[in-house]
Amino acid sequence: MPQQFDTPRERLFLPFLSGFYAYFAQPVGWLAFRIIIGGLFALNGWDKIMNPMAMSGFVEMIGFAPGWLFSPLLAFANFFGGLFIMFGFLTRPAALVSAIILLITYWYHAANPYGDAFLTAEGIAYLNENKELLTPAGQRRLLADGGAAFLAGPTGVQLKAEYASLFWTAGAAIIAALGGGTYSVDRMLMKREF
Repeated sequence: MPQQFDTPRERLFLPFLSGFYAYFAQPVGWLAFRIIIGGLFALNGWDKIMNPMAMSGFVEMIGFAPGWLFSPLLAFANFFGGLFIMFGFLTRPAALVSAIILLITYWYHAANPYGDAFLTAEGIAYLNENKELLTPAGQRRLLADGGAAFLAGPTGVQLKAEYASLFWTAGAAIIAALGGGTYSVDRMLMKREF
């Protein structure tokens, strides 16, 4: 069965490759995408599963109370949601839950810039006294302006956190929209998809 986003043969520059695209490149590429996205979600969730109450204070701080309920739910969704996406089992619901969680992560990064919580005045003073702890490039980026460019510049940590959150949200949302694909438990064993 071809992947759901195959291109009509007459629109291809090299029409003889249509079978290769439809029956190999697209389904295997989609499988690889699902394994990477789901695998990294599961890897990120491993620490949370090992200590499901660890995020209690954080989830309450961002408005999800009680923490004793939402912290284990987050752990479950990260770890098992990632595994479900990897294997293509209940793919759309698992990916949709992951996308929502990641959208909240993006909101958190955008609404709460790292700022002083990441580079304190005491930390910068310590680095100024112990410059040998930094490379010359690190000294230029951190010590010249107290870390402002490091945090907020065009290659800053803040922007990278926001981009990463958007990237992962988009990956999960795309999987939620398109489902598990040809090589998924949903399609191969259950013969049904959400």
